[in-house]
Amino acid sequence: MTTAPARCATAVRAIADAAHSAAPISLDELNERASLLARFDHSYLVPAPTFLHVIGRLTDPHRPGGPYRALTINGRRAFRYHSVYYDTPDLRSFHDHRQGRRLRFKIRERLYEDTGERQFEIKLKGPRGNTVKHRRPLTPAATPLDPDSRAFLTDTLHTAYGITAPAALEPSLSTDYTRATFVADGERITCDAALLCDDLRTGRTVRCTDDLVLVETKTTGHLTEADRLLHTHGIRPAVFTKYCSAYAALRPALPANRWRRTAHHAFSTTTPEPAR
Repeated sequence: MTTAPARCATAVRAIADAAHSAAPISLDELNERASLLARFDHSYLVPAPTFLHVIGRLTDPHRPGGPYRALTINGRRAFRYHSVYYDTPDLRSFHDHRQGRRLRFKIRERLYEDTGERQFEIKLKGPRGNTVKHRRPLTPAATPLDPDSRAFLTDTLHTAYGITAPAALEPSLSTDYTRATFVADGERITCDAALLCDDLRTGRTVRCTDDLVLVETKTTGHLTEADRLLHTHGIRPAVFTKYCSAYAALRPALPANRWRRTAHHAFSTTTPEPAR
């Protein structure tokens, strides 16, 4: 696993300061009020000062309807995430997303580094264009894509899409970042900083610009108050996913025009580091 650099990037400080300034919410209450395994997502690349202004408005104790609160587990409010994505040798998942195929999916293992929790996750595109996440916990001893996970993948794709699971799957990309999460009824905002992406097949690496916060709004509807506030600051939704945008930066020869602009914005201060 590649770890994020020890330096305290501007965006990391911003999300940590915002989370510690907000009222807390427990994981159990988050799951009760805004688990949102089926939701609409909007992604934004937000300069840290703009992020602090917007999140300050949302977490204001006097906000009508109550403030957004920060996920808090054992006193911690910013969490380290490590994910490994799996794809076929010819990157079927990447190309299905590039072509906008209706029956598309992403497969990943996620490790919550601060708690040791592991999840095997499958992200699908729902009939209304929403994101639908299916997940199963992994024990500490479980190996990725073990028979139980493959059976879960097979059943999920057959039930949702009526298709068979790819037979050949390999680790393709890993991501590491720090995340703070803010919650209101039926709404959730994830705020990521210090994103590091490793191409597990070539060994090349890119890092996100230090002062950008990767914000995703998640809701069962379409626009949240957070979306509207970002729009008033001139921040528009970005065509950005960690998996596809990282590949656009890591492999310039790939046909990835739909992500090229935002990938350049997100990773503009770095060039892909050579294979190790």
